[in-house]
Amino acid sequence: MRTAGRREAPGESVAGRTQARWDRKEPGHGIPESGRPGRPAGEEQRQSYRPLWVEEPARRHPTPDPVRAAVVRAVLVIAVTLIQAMVAFLCTLAGSWAAFPMVISSVASTVVATWAVVDVWVTRQVWSQRYGVVSEPSSTARALRRERRARRRQERAALREQERIRRTGGAGRLSHS
Repeated sequence: MRTAGRREAPGESVAGRTQARWDRKEPGHGIPESGRPGRPAGEEQRQSYRPLWVEEPARRHPTPDPVRAAVVRAVLVIAVTLIQAMVAFLCTLAGSWAAFPMVISSVASTVVATWAVVDVWVTRQVWSQRYGVVSEPSSTARALRRERRARRRQERAALREQERIRRTGGAGRLSHS
């Protein structure tokens, strides 16, 4: 995301820029044109609207929903684990009775946070395996399949031809055996 640079007139004041922005944002916000402070009636706006940033297309596709949900879970669990570890450390420094339970819960939270990170990895792999891989057969496999289909087509055509001959009762044959 790039920010669009602003060019200002050298003698322009902050109040003037703020008023111009206010006027540009809400052109008729309840105060008549002639009654607006710092702006004479009928004056044209000197500055044109410039966006704060320019949208650029994403280079990669966004993360799929199941993976995004796993990432959010993992971030929340890791944040809670870090807070617990900090509280355990501070309780230990203060010599509080809550230090031991907090250390034990921090160890348990570390295990859960590790599981959450592994869950993100597994969810991503599963999603990629199910939806993300476009499988294209190699040229040799395609050629072999084409040959098999042609052979089957010929066999079916030969069977249809024999069925047709049987239905007609042998008419069209040179000899009746």
